[in-house]
Amino acid sequence: MTTQQADSTAQSADLPAAITAVPYHIGIIMDGNGRWAQARGMPRLAGHQAGVDNIRRILEHCVRRGVKVLTIYAFSTENWRRPPDEVSGLMRLLGLTIQRQLNELNRNGVRILHSGRMEGINKHLQKQIMHALEVTKNNDRIILNVAFNYGGRAEILDAVRHIIQDGIPPEALTEETLSSYMYIGELPDPDLIIRTGGEWRLSNFLIWQAAYAEYYTTPTFWPDFDEAELDKALIEYSHRERRFGRVLNP
Repeated sequence: MTTQQADSTAQSADLPAAITAVPYHIGIIMDGNGRWAQARGMPRLAGHQAGVDNIRRILEHCVRRGVKVLTIYAFSTENWRRPPDEVSGLMRLLGLTIQRQLNELNRNGVRILHSGRMEGINKHLQKQIMHALEVTKNNDRIILNVAFNYGGRAEILDAVRHIIQDGIPPEALTEETLSSYMYIGELPDPDLIIRTGGEWRLSNFLIWQAAYAEYYTTPTFWPDFDEAELDKALIEYSHRERRFGRVLNP
């Protein structure tokens, strides 16, 4: 257990006995919204709305369990290839979510961060995102890092470009330096990556930061991923022995 994990566990109340370690930083690939909707004879956008509605439930449960950072994969750089009506619908959903929930999130001590490129996002939505970051910048109960218009390869490429622009010589480049140039360099690496919907791949999500993260997948579609499902992931995480390349108890 890392120091961050130990602190997080100590601060969380009423933990089930089976949860002996709480990750400081959880990343979630929220997959299965479209399939959830199609299984119910509904349009895919209805699934995305249900997925957005589920974020608050999981965020609140993360607070109860003592998680300090939650990164959600909301829209990837590859998602632009989806049908135009679905893409525009996702953009509207984010804007409406900020409009309707920002004040409550702020009152509840949630700090909102954004990981991803602003290029391609319409100007009005860009302003909404920047406003949310500014309003919540001093909150410290939990960080909600929204990976929107995000791609792991794009993040590394952008970091390298900025390093070159800043004139950092090759011999001075370290892993710590490169990490600091990532979209949200201040955040610690994720301890646990959860993917809903049954797939077994990272899909270009936090591919630099997740090098030593524990991975958990479930067939449950994201709109159905509730508090009990999150606890299952935390119980499984508690059973993992994180070695980070070391040999423990040789």
